Amino acid sequence: MKHKGVVLLFTASLMAALAGCGKKEEAANVNIGYFNNVTHAQALYMKAEGLLESALNEDATVSWTSFNAGPAEVEALFSGDIDIGYIGPVPAITANVKSKGDVTVLSGATKAGAVLVRSASADIRTPADLDGKTVAIPQIGNTQHLCLLKLLEDNGLAPVDKGGTVTVTAVENADVMNMMDQGNIDAALVPEPWGATLESKGAQIVLDYDEVYRGGDYPVAVVVVRNEFLQEHPDIVKTFLEEHEETTALLSKDTQEAASVINQEINQATGKSLEPAILSKAFSRILFSTEVSEEAMREFADISLEQGFISEDYQTLFTTLEEG
Repeated sequence: MKHKGVVLLFTASLMAALAGCGKKEEAANVNIGYFNNVTHAQALYMKAEGLLESALNEDATVSWTSFNAGPAEVEALFSGDIDIGYIGPVPAITANVKSKGDVTVLSGATKAGAVLVRSASADIRTPADLDGKTVAIPQIGNTQHLCLLKLLEDNGLAPVDKGGTVTVTAVENADVMNMMDQGNIDAALVPEPWGATLESKGAQIVLDYDEVYRGGDYPVAVVVVRNEFLQEHPDIVKTFLEEHEETTALLSKDTQEAASVINQEINQATGKSLEPAILSKAFSRILFSTEVSEEAMREFADISLEQGFISEDYQTLFTTLEEG
């Protein structure tokens, strides 16, 4: 059964706050969460170039905090340790539900950016061939997991725990290739740059980025904000959004140059950079956009409800999408 009272995004109050009240704010702190991953490209580029710091000048102090998983970033939002966050759409919905609407989506960031791959020895040519196979996803309840569940449903399949024949297992992206080589998994639905990395090591593409779900028109990263922070500092959020939008436009226009800056930022943060060929292929599978597909968010919310990842009570807590 589909639930129709779905979610979030730009409420009327959110849009009004973004319009600002015209008065200058006292200096404040803005804490931004993100992942050291190419799907969070705007955050990495803005941090590396100091764009937000320059734009805010003396109006606010900017702090950046990196996370490895959505749940940890959600908890940081709840505790107030971060105010604005780049995060996957599914954790964004979860945060909205659990915060009773305090965490809302401010903007889109990236779309698609995931592929379905198989081991070289697996007899998988189409999604229907996943029947009886073991498929890895990065995390139970994350965006790629929900995309896989929808893909299975569309092909008349289901996970073993739902009475079907497909074994779905959470595997760290870095471990997928070893598990394929050992014969423990047959396929994996992974985000970039892991798709390009696995392909370079012998994995085969079953579905490219624009074939996994909705022709690639679904968010892989969005920007969320704590409404309490938005109400207290609308000018800061407005400035952030302007820089985010300009960076998104730059990424779409000068992808190669921006990718080099982002790779350097990843290397500085993690001690590892991506090979140029892998970086180029990964970026070719990511769509940079501030738009968010309402239909995709609705479907993610519906699947989350059906799977028990969020509460049934969310319909009493949220409004439908309103555009200002």
